[in-house]
Amino acid sequence: MEKRRFQAVRLWEQGLNQSEVARRLHVARQTVARWVHEFRAGGKDGFRKAGRAGRKPLLTGADRVRLTELLLQGPESLGYRTPLWTCPRVAHLIQQEFGVRYHEGHVWKILVSLGWSPQRPVGRARERNEAAIRTWKRKTWPTIKEKPARKGARSSSSTKVD
Repeated sequence: MEKRRFQAVRLWEQGLNQSEVARRLHVARQTVARWVHEFRAGGKDGFRKAGRAGRKPLLTGADRVRLTELLLQGPESLGYRTPLWTCPRVAHLIQQEFGVRYHEGHVWKILVSLGWSPQRPVGRARERNEAAIRTWKRKTWPTIKEKPARKGARSSSSTKVD
């Protein structure tokens, strides 16, 4: 963007009007007018990009590396009973270890920036018997699913007349 702004000012200084500069750079004429106004008011130094937007991160690069190590140890190491990281748990970890308080809703952004992705636990019982389930699906279910053998067989529907 900065290059484009300086290019617009150069073209304008060469004598092109704002509409022509806008056409060449594929921007709105009002944008070129604003750039020219900013350049007149602040010169080249005032025209440079503003830098990063927003507040600087509260966790340093070393803190982020340490956070990853702590996450890999699992939530059980903090005393939680289940092996599931949630945003409130991670926020608690960050506050406890680094003294930095993050809103639970912002923690997911930190996790994504660390390369973590949201996961959902598989909703299956640990006592589940996979062999019995396969047998039921292959043998029992097909017999239940079968249609009546003859056309005149009684229907289980209570709306049909006998």
